[in-house]
Amino acid sequence: MWYENKITEDLGIKYPIIQAGMAGGVTTPELVAAVSNTGALGTLGAGYMSLEQMRETIRKIKQLTDNPFGVNLFIPEMPDVLDEKIEKANEWLRPFRESLNISETPQVKKPNTSLFEKQIEVIIEERVPVCSFTFGIPPKETVQQLKKENVTVIGTATTVKEAITNEEHGMDMVVAQGSEAGGHRGTFMGAFEEAMIGTMALVPQIADHVNIPVIAAGGIMDGRGVLAAMVLGAEAVQMGTAFVTSQESGANVQHKEAILNSIEEQTVVTSAFSGKPARGIKNEFITKMAEHEKELPAYPVQNTLTKTIRSEAAKQNRPEWMSLWCGQNPRSSKQQSARKIILDIISQVNDIVKDKETRWLR
Repeated sequence: MWYENKITEDLGIKYPIIQAGMAGGVTTPELVAAVSNTGALGTLGAGYMSLEQMRETIRKIKQLTDNPFGVNLFIPEMPDVLDEKIEKANEWLRPFRESLNISETPQVKKPNTSLFEKQIEVIIEERVPVCSFTFGIPPKETVQQLKKENVTVIGTATTVKEAITNEEHGMDMVVAQGSEAGGHRGTFMGAFEEAMIGTMALVPQIADHVNIPVIAAGGIMDGRGVLAAMVLGAEAVQMGTAFVTSQESGANVQHKEAILNSIEEQTVVTSAFSGKPARGIKNEFITKMAEHEKELPAYPVQNTLTKTIRSEAAKQNRPEWMSLWCGQNPRSSKQQSARKIILDIISQVNDIVKDKETRWLR
């Protein structure tokens, strides 16, 4: 069958579909488990989670599924925390805070690697079968430590060079993240502007230059996208936006509605919310902050500064000030259960394959 390959075998799943580990509450235990129970791979986005939240959520997922699932972590970044930049950013953010009646300014702590190291310990202690990484590659020692504990490790690449580096560091598989993808760009070598390569161009080039299995990501929303990715050399796909509007998703109602009512022309790549380029639906916050983008503090500092603005905007039904992450194919989004989304995709691929075989036999 078309869905049987090295990735499905190594991950212990039936279908080569991976639900992206979207941080910030989208990947609820119910979503992760629903995807895994359908034969694909659910992934918890644990990038922003405390150790307690992470452990508790992993245990809840285990209660809901006996099938393999993954956890996605962020490689920590250590930008200089410059008081002058933070003061400027706070001044630009002040009107939003005042309109939302936010009285306190977030305190910025110097980033460190301690949380990440402890998150790795939780992965091992809770015997999580799959761990994926975004924003870089963990040290080789960490990769080997995880593999020694039979954890499959998956990296992210936006260029061939990044994919080769993932393989050199011992990653078992690599996600080829095309520029169509929603949410944060995974670029970690060079400027992100130079790594905005579309999925259709990126996947075959990465597949030709690495020996580890490739997972295609970016703009894939249905069976056509899955089959196209596999023809291009991928052995699986990773889908994010498709699951944001699912019934089990923890995304805010405003976020879901924005995706369901958007078109491909309305997404942009912005650093305004977090200090790191990410694709989302263009709104007032992005437009007003656009002139300051190049002067904003780097991730994760800017992310800390806008956190209360984003959360309060959601509570007060102000989607124009929320981060509405979305890929370039919002028209294909549906408000369905995760199970139906996956089964519909499998049915679509089967129909396409069957139709092609019938045509060739004529």
